[in-house]
Amino acid sequence: MYTRVFTAIVHPGKLDELTRGVREVVLTAARQQAGFKNAILLTDAANNKAIYLSFWETEADLRASETSGYVREQLAKVLPILTAPPVQEIYEVAVQE
Repeated sequence: MYTRVFTAIVHPGKLDELTRGVREVVLTAARQQAGFKNAILLTDAANNKAIYLSFWETEADLRASETSGYVREQLAKVLPILTAPPVQEIYEVAVQE
C-alpha cells in the first residue's frame, strides 16, 4: 500500500471550510479512483496546519491518480484557502494495523 501526504497551511479561520471540502467534495471524487483505499485529514487549529493522507492499493494506482488529472483537479478546489501550494510526499506503507 502507498500513501500520498499533503501538508499545508490554511488561511486563518478556514480549517472548517477545508474539512467540509475534503469530506463533501474531495473524498467523493477519491472514491471513484481505481485503487483508492481511504484518507485521513489531520488539523492543527492553533497553527492553521493540515495534513491530508490518502491511501492507495498500489504505487501504480497512486501514480495514475496524478497522471489522470485527479490530483490537479482536487488541489484546484482547495488552493484558494491555503497560504501556499501544499507540500507533497509519497511513502510506501511499511506497517499497518
